[in-house]
Amino acid sequence: MASVSNEGRLLIVDDEPMIRDLLCAYLEDNGFTCDSSGSVDEALLFLERGSVDLVISDLHMPGRTGLELLEALGRKHPQIAFLMATAAPDTKTAVRAMREGAADFLVKPLDLKQVLATVRGTLARRREQAATETRRMEMERLLAERTQQLGFAMQQVQQASDETLRALAMALDVRASDVAGHSLRVSRYAAELAKGMGYSAEDLQKLEHASYLHDIGKLGIPDAILNKPGKLSPEETEIMRTHVQIGFDLVNQVQSLAAAADLVLAHQEHFDGSGYPRRLKGEAIPRDARVFAVADALDAMTSDRPYRKAMAWEAAREEIVAQSGRQFDPAVVEAFLAIPDTRWRELQAGTLPAAAASAQ
Repeated sequence: MASVSNEGRLLIVDDEPMIRDLLCAYLEDNGFTCDSSGSVDEALLFLERGSVDLVISDLHMPGRTGLELLEALGRKHPQIAFLMATAAPDTKTAVRAMREGAADFLVKPLDLKQVLATVRGTLARRREQAATETRRMEMERLLAERTQQLGFAMQQVQQASDETLRALAMALDVRASDVAGHSLRVSRYAAELAKGMGYSAEDLQKLEHASYLHDIGKLGIPDAILNKPGKLSPEETEIMRTHVQIGFDLVNQVQSLAAAADLVLAHQEHFDGSGYPRRLKGEAIPRDARVFAVADALDAMTSDRPYRKAMAWEAAREEIVAQSGRQFDPAVVEAFLAIPDTRWRELQAGTLPAAAASAQ
């Protein structure tokens, strides 16, 4: 047995000593620690005393078979990878072995280079699976930590006053370090668009409240994801996308704010159906969410972020026009184009409070 290994620890189970010795010598020369057993019972006794990363077992041996060893490992040591070796390839046996948890099977006489490649590939997959599971568990732990913050948010929104909602919007923006003032600006932009589309005073107020709360679900997203400076991984992206459902569930519990819940859930939908979470398309997307989408994009493009400078207003206008019928409702884009850049700059600077902006 080799003293130290960076590759992993293996157990060879075969009733033929020459095969065991040959495999162990070759695998140890390639960086593995290798032990061997001459029977299933001997292998199980060995595993009671110590652990290994992978077992290579012959199928046919006196006494118990390799399949019986595989079944025992599945019950007692499911974390150990398993490769079955057999001199007579049997499709049914191979299928059964894979169903019982074998990672692969090897055909005798063994090609040592192929054995090495299979062992390395199997262990690499196992390590990646373990790393993915560790990341998943960590994300679940971080998400659980946010439940206390969600409870705080619930206490705040129960009052449902304009002042309370604005304060909550500011608190949300402070937590997301790259979007200071975003919720207040986007509420002003959305109200301005809605005025141009003939919203009533009552509908304007509903839209304004919903705009304040659109990202409240981000209270349930871990800081490591919410404020990550680089690109999110696929797993992190999926977690980030849950903020719309978290926000919907939270706001929908408050009777006075229930009318805002649709926007909170749908504000990441795209007019062509490519958004999330429900891939709604066209007028199936709530009107408030279609209005908000343009306001949200306008603020995102014309605000500085740690990883880029703000886009020029002219370029932002061109991009919104380019996305008409794709990301945005053409009717909302038309209302956007009817408003001069000077007005948008006033709203960005906050020269008018949101309530006054929506009233004019």
